[in-house]
Amino acid sequence: MSDIVTTRLSSKGQVVIPEPVRERMRLAPGTRFVVVGGEDAIVLKPITAPSMQEFDDILAEARSAARAAGLRPADVSAAIRAVRSR
Repeated sequence: MSDIVTTRLSSKGQVVIPEPVRERMRLAPGTRFVVVGGEDAIVLKPITAPSMQEFDDILAEARSAARAAGLRPADVSAAIRAVRSR
């Protein structure tokens, strides 16, 4: 169910997320968001860590893509060393 409420933009560019929405979505102070702006819409999406199952699925997909691209574990280790040496 959606809550329909209004808010306003402050002179500092801040927007208050109204209390009914914060409570329903269980948003706490410090919650981080991805902000997507379009022609006439702004979307705020809370950033949340994936569940262990989602993480395992992401990892399996990444491993599959790496194998398909011909990457080996040694290639990954070499790339990590190269970045860390910068």
